[in-house]
Amino acid sequence: MDQAVVELLTENIISILSNEASLLWGACDAIEDIKDELISMRSFLADADRKGVGSEGERTWVANVRDMAYDVEDIIDKFMYHMNRQRIGGRSSWILHHTIYFPKNLWVRRQTATKIKKINGQIRGAIPERNQRYGIDHIEGTSSKDNQKRVVRHAESSLFFTEDELVGIEKKRQSIMDWLMDGEPHQTVISIVGMGGSGKTTLAANIYNNDDVKKHFDCCSWFTISQAYELEDVLRSLIKEFHESRKETIQADLNSMNYRLLVKTLVNYLEKKRYLLVLDDVWDTNLLDEIKVSLRDSCIGSRIILTTRKEDVACYHLGGKHHVHYIQLLQNEEAWELFCKRAFTNCPNGRCPLELKSFAEELVGKCEGLPLAIASLGSLMYFKNMSQWNEIKSNANWSPSNNPKLEGVRSILLLSFNDLPYQLKHCFLYCSLFPEDHVISRKRLIKLWMAEGFVELNEGSTLEDEADNYLVELTFRNMIQVVKRNEFGRPKRCKMHDLLRELALSISIKEKFGVVHGGGEEMKECKARRISIHKTNGEIKSFTNMSKLRSFLVFNKSLKTLPSGGKMLRVLDLEDAPIDELPKEVFKLFNLRYLNLRRTLLKRLPNSIEQLLNLQTLDIVDTQIEALPLGIGKLQNLRHLIMFHYTRNRNDCIFFIGMQAPSNIAQLKNLQSVCSIAANDDLIRKIRSMTQLTTFGISNVKAANETDLCISIQNMTRLRTMSIIVANEEDTLRMDVLSSPPSNLQKVFLTGKLEKVPKWFRSLQSLTYLQLHWSRLEEDLLPHIAALPNLGRLVLANAYVGKQLCFNTSFLKLTRLSIKNFPQLNEIIIEKGVMPNLKFLYIYSCMELKTVPKGIEYLQNLQQLDLESVSMELENCILNEDFPKVQHIPQIDIW
Repeated sequence: MDQAVVELLTENIISILSNEASLLWGACDAIEDIKDELISMRSFLADADRKGVGSEGERTWVANVRDMAYDVEDIIDKFMYHMNRQRIGGRSSWILHHTIYFPKNLWVRRQTATKIKKINGQIRGAIPERNQRYGIDHIEGTSSKDNQKRVVRHAESSLFFTEDELVGIEKKRQSIMDWLMDGEPHQTVISIVGMGGSGKTTLAANIYNNDDVKKHFDCCSWFTISQAYELEDVLRSLIKEFHESRKETIQADLNSMNYRLLVKTLVNYLEKKRYLLVLDDVWDTNLLDEIKVSLRDSCIGSRIILTTRKEDVACYHLGGKHHVHYIQLLQNEEAWELFCKRAFTNCPNGRCPLELKSFAEELVGKCEGLPLAIASLGSLMYFKNMSQWNEIKSNANWSPSNNPKLEGVRSILLLSFNDLPYQLKHCFLYCSLFPEDHVISRKRLIKLWMAEGFVELNEGSTLEDEADNYLVELTFRNMIQVVKRNEFGRPKRCKMHDLLRELALSISIKEKFGVVHGGGEEMKECKARRISIHKTNGEIKSFTNMSKLRSFLVFNKSLKTLPSGGKMLRVLDLEDAPIDELPKEVFKLFNLRYLNLRRTLLKRLPNSIEQLLNLQTLDIVDTQIEALPLGIGKLQNLRHLIMFHYTRNRNDCIFFIGMQAPSNIAQLKNLQSVCSIAANDDLIRKIRSMTQLTTFGISNVKAANETDLCISIQNMTRLRTMSIIVANEEDTLRMDVLSSPPSNLQKVFLTGKLEKVPKWFRSLQSLTYLQLHWSRLEEDLLPHIAALPNLGRLVLANAYVGKQLCFNTSFLKLTRLSIKNFPQLNEIIIEKGVMPNLKFLYIYSCMELKTVPKGIEYLQNLQQLDLESVSMELENCILNEDFPKVQHIPQIDIW
């Protein structure tokens, strides 16, 4: 992690040198010098990270390197803070800073250069020459290797578990057993994927040891992959295992064979044999690339099982057929059964004593279905008496961080963390600042990562796209759990498993990355760079070292005051805090990049917000603010402006409204998303210059705005999401002048009466989500959108005044369909072959609908049917005569 700190700081300093050269004269040489030193420190820490530090002296040295990197960041941030103040306040302020304050500026430059040279001297004084200072000889660590050995030993011990030690194995293994022995002649790869400790290896071992499986194959081999494997050693082990499975003598010269001879030996041996190979805990596709030449498909039914924590490895194509099995964590009953098997084998009937049951269930719940943690915890509690149970309860020392007997859990989870690239390490740790079990919005998270500088920009992409990819990769690596996905499977909301969060928090505290304040302790000195407030008594008194803070997040609805002193803050997240006024100091936070005021009690933003020149994200959703000040037009780095109010009544035509904004908002050339602004004639004409927008929302639109609005939208060639809302229920939404909508448009939300279906709907080839609200169309909409190739979600709310909706063609990728508030609708028809991928159907407030949709039995992939505010006749049909038509649907909810 220390390497990740220096890596990030080095990138930030290089960025400063490139982008702020005009402010750096007088200190530029010193900063260039420290940049070179940071690059060398980064190499040193890379070696430390790779080898693992063992002794206390080595750990102290690594921590010192990290702290010096933090000191460099503090000096440069303070320097930039002072020098950039001259940008604020217009020409008069600039004159003051270049006349009256010029001597002070010169003094600040010299002082900054002196501080940096002093740190350079401290670094250089530690060891004479740079190569010696950061050379490989200084790291003799063994902890990383020991950790890997421990994990390999744990994995291979799974081969010796007996059936009665396992829980929930029957259901999981059946589909895999079927794939193993289905008679398919071509080589088949079966990937078992899940987070560390989820039971992948245990499942694979149970199948591998099955007598029927062993009889089905001529030879078998099991190999657990070390992260630092040698290919020749892998090949030798496979050859040995295959021979041993047939009780054959192993070649005497095997250890002296080179790579080429090993491959030849393995290929010749397997040529006419049906083999089973298990590659356990595969970390990357490099091994598979290297080994597949040895595993040719002889078309006699060989099988390869991979277990992995990473989806890209699980989906790697080795040739032949391929199946992926996703490990599900244990259900509550299974988790309790496994715990009791380990903890209470010495009790009558293996049952938990009544006096312990409440607390034991609480402990098991903390493991959130992770088998490794449950089994380890059960073993820890085995043979403990009531007094020891109470001690654990009072000290809460059941966790892997606090108990050496649970070190195996931590070791396995830590391997996943260590395998992350440095950018993803920061992103992962940042997630731990959210409360336990908190559902995290994707959009909120990626904006926070961007504000912190964690996201690297690649050519041809945006910061938002890169951050999105980071989140996808964390979910692929099973480091973050997806709670909700969009219509095409990309993460929309996510959370951290409790044990991974605890691991992340322990690393964050140790590395001074971040800390959580839970209310149980008094806040004193803050040594971390980030603080997250979860519980308070209503106010936070100032505490020392606020000057080092970069992020201040609040998840407490009783916080009413903010501490002072955090001049270097980049993130201020006050969502849901009952604050009705911001301190003036907030508007002096020159480094602030992210300001979240969502659902606070603020009534206005002062014009002094113009001083936040580095602000990237401003979120004022559901505040009492009605209009933005003129100063908003000076925030040239602003990328996301999110500002609307929900009306709280989904049955209304207008269910959310935008806020008023000055027309100079059109001058913000870095703005990527704005939603939602209240329209006026002048603003609509001026926004046609905002061609860089990817998300655009506007309300209070009138029929007379049609031409200007359509010209503006047509100019927004990068637009992906568009929301247009009329001024009131009686207004007509006219958008026919829009001849060619942006080609990348993916989401369209239209609210208001439409006289006819816009002709341009048919050209929306990239559209994934369409919502029509209160359109009250008299012509049938469905033929105009049925053939859209990427439409995955469709929401129709009072969109059509007809009595029948007939889905008679296409909708091939539609996965979610919502039909709401159709006052006259009495029949829904679904033809066979239409909507073949529909998974979710929601029908709300369609009181004239008396029967289930005709043809619903054709929707074989439908997972959920929700009915809300529907007629009693429809309810009775579902429960009685039409039940055979819907019995294939796993979940049916009637509200």
